[in-house]
Amino acid sequence: MSDVTGPYETLVVDAADTGVVTLTLNRPDRGNAQTSAMFDELDGFARAVTADPSVRAVLITGAGKAFCVGYDLAGVAELPSMGVVAYLELQERAARALSAIRGIRVPVIAAVNGAAAGGGLALSLASDIRLASPEAKFNAAFVRIGLSAGDLGTSWLLPRLIGTGAAAEITFTGRIVPADEAERLGLVNRVVRKGEVLDAARAMAEQICANSPAGVEVSKRALQSNLEIGSYAAALDLENRGQTLLTRTRDFQEATQAFLEKRPPVFRGE
Repeated sequence: MSDVTGPYETLVVDAADTGVVTLTLNRPDRGNAQTSAMFDELDGFARAVTADPSVRAVLITGAGKAFCVGYDLAGVAELPSMGVVAYLELQERAARALSAIRGIRVPVIAAVNGAAAGGGLALSLASDIRLASPEAKFNAAFVRIGLSAGDLGTSWLLPRLIGTGAAAEITFTGRIVPADEAERLGLVNRVVRKGEVLDAARAMAEQICANSPAGVEVSKRALQSNLEIGSYAAALDLENRGQTLLTRTRDFQEATQAFLEKRPPVFRGE
């Protein structure tokens, strides 16, 4: 897994033998704020993970007290003076990174250990599942610095997760959403006890890894693709193709044989 684990300047990656890869945003002195270098490394990491068949799940968390406070404000002063073409290149670089994270072929679990603001909120939304510590807090802070919540997929993902009314209130006010409210809204799957968010994410990843690798991957593809399909009939067509392909795998044959023999299946990703 040499390509998956780096080396990186802004990330720390731990690849376990179980197939679970833990990605830690590693700028704790800056609240793990995002930079151009971090966006490039996130993009490269996502591509390396997707290309590595041994990876079964990805965990994302932040070093120190924050998950990710968004784009590093140390660079914000330069933005108004940037030309349109230069700024668009920066924006697209960031968008490519988050799109690549969302497009990772295996499940991505965000272990939100602290503040997730702006681009940090967007990164958590790009994950498939979000677990939060009691200290976690979420903030669509864009409007507070004269920008739009139409950034890094936030305006597409947030209303689909919590509904348009709640998304409108949170993005228009720019207020902080504490962990318990985030859980009520469905912004996070659940809040776990203090100090246990990464352990809870690992336990969930292990549950996922116990299942058919191809079944999980095709399930993720169906969930994401059907968010963008405009009809029930089209969704059924996509599901039918995926399910039919999976019946041709050795893992499906193993699962049916294990059921008949009343034993746990041994999945090999084949």
